[in-house]
Amino acid sequence: MKMKPKQEALLVKEALRIGEIYMKNRGKEELNSTHTKVAQLYQLLTHDKLIAPLAKGQEDEIHMKHKLALWIAKQLPNDHPLLKS
Repeated sequence: MKMKPKQEALLVKEALRIGEIYMKNRGKEELNSTHTKVAQLYQLLTHDKLIAPLAKGQEDEIHMKHKLALWIAKQLPNDHPLLKS
């Protein structure tokens, strides 16, 4: 899936919003730092086998955010405004 940078940023924001609910339902505590949320949500989703883990050496915030954007894009309905080009 090819995304524009602005579209990807909005998808990451939505992934974090939905991810906070998912983490809370799984009994995980809320965190304030966006970086920490990205890493914790990525780790939880890979642990729960909802996304594939990144390759060794690519486990940084940029790649994690891209994975989260792809994950949420697959969860949204096809006609969702965030999926419009």
